[in-house]
Amino acid sequence: MNVTVAPHPTITLLQTSSLTSVVQGELERMILSGELAPGAKLTEVALAARLGVSRGPLREAFRMLEEAGLVRTEKNRGVFVRDIPIDEAVEIFDLRAAMDELVGRRLAEHITAPQLKEVRGLVEQMEAAVKAKDTYHYHLLNLKFHDRLVELAGNSKLTAIYRKLIKELSLFRRLNLADGWLMPISAGEHRGIVKAIASGDPDAAGKAMFDHVIESKERTIKNNLRQQAQADAATPAAKPRALERA
Repeated sequence: MNVTVAPHPTITLLQTSSLTSVVQGELERMILSGELAPGAKLTEVALAARLGVSRGPLREAFRMLEEAGLVRTEKNRGVFVRDIPIDEAVEIFDLRAAMDELVGRRLAEHITAPQLKEVRGLVEQMEAAVKAKDTYHYHLLNLKFHDRLVELAGNSKLTAIYRKLIKELSLFRRLNLADGWLMPISAGEHRGIVKAIASGDPDAAGKAMFDHVIESKERTIKNNLRQQAQADAATPAAKPRALERA
């Protein structure tokens, strides 16, 4: 006689938890890469079929993504990828600048020779991407450089908060580096950051990292204003009603 043994509740929980993490990771990748654009609706049926999972892990993944600030849930409407407005992006830049200043100060005091060599290597790769006019890989290296500096500062709470902010900021799709001419400027700022850290001067290192973020914020504001002006110029002006009736 065949006996069907039900899975132990703990095993079932672990399997579901693991699957939810995988689903969350894939959805996060799709959002951060732009495959799921800001404002896009996340349809359960379509995503469940695409990822080959049931709706249970998918809904749990939605909840986790909402906690991470990447999606929003609207009652009776569904789940949508968040679209970060310029005002919120500016707030994130300001918070990040304060965090990066702390990171710079700590690294100037505690960075080791091998760690310094590692971050110099990342800057060299960025400079190579500038020469190749490779905006895509430059952007990835830029993210890696800053993430590694924060990680090397040795504060796990700061690292977790920083990564959440960066993910939210990535939803603001008006990337400065889309303009290739900005890459050499950005690369030079990164070279200056490493030089300041290597000097062992906490004030200089903190200022270099703070100023870099503030410069990025100012470029973002200018780009947003320019894009808004272009959008307004491309929108036909409304005709006066008297002319419409003529």
